[in-house]
Amino acid sequence: MASVFCAVSARLHLPPALVHPTAARKFLFRCSASSTMDAPSGSSPGAEKKTTTVFVAGSTGRTGKRVVERLLARGFGVVAGTTDMERARGSLPQDANLQLVRADVTEGADKLVEAVRGVDAVVCATGFRRSFDPFAPWKVDNFGTVNLVEACRKAGVTRFVLVSSILVNGAAMGQILNPAYIVLNLLGLTLVAKLQAEKHIRRSGINYTIVRPGGLTDQSASGNIVMEPEVRALHFNF
Repeated sequence: MASVFCAVSARLHLPPALVHPTAARKFLFRCSASSTMDAPSGSSPGAEKKTTTVFVAGSTGRTGKRVVERLLARGFGVVAGTTDMERARGSLPQDANLQLVRADVTEGADKLVEAVRGVDAVVCATGFRRSFDPFAPWKVDNFGTVNLVEACRKAGVTRFVLVSSILVNGAAMGQILNPAYIVLNLLGLTLVAKLQAEKHIRRSGINYTIVRPGGLTDQSASGNIVMEPEVRALHFNF
């Protein structure tokens, strides 16, 4: 599948269901598909409407929770994957279109297959939790994402959205001495782990979208969301 590089400079032109309300001002966005999740139903006139269902990995995290809320608000069905069912019940909305399932991306693709089976798309909003385990970023942000992609392939799920991070491709863009790149990599080479996961997604053949947001906060949204191409990165990655 040929990759399509998308770049937009506009005010809040991302699909509303996938825009973090506290998103930073700059995103890097790459996609290799023309299909979208702008509408919860794609049925033809006269046919029985089927609700589009999205699996959200990392649903109890700050970003994952927002994704769940936005999808539900737009009428999507949501399967919320979590490692802590009690936390999910207490933090996620009470909604008839929401289903909670236990799903740990670090436990392998085979255990994730049943969690994603039957959904129309998967959003990966996972992130490692700080701990004394130096391999935690790789277990979650690399191998965990790879496990989820492979589970999608086995279950026949064809759309995958990854919430990655700005500066993931910093080395190829000449940003290796950027203080933010250095700091973000201090904890187990987090950005390197995410980059390897992105490369696996692009090689997988799955219909994917990778979003690279800047710093996300819990403050009210402000300013514009800017989409920019990584012109210098194209030579290195494609």
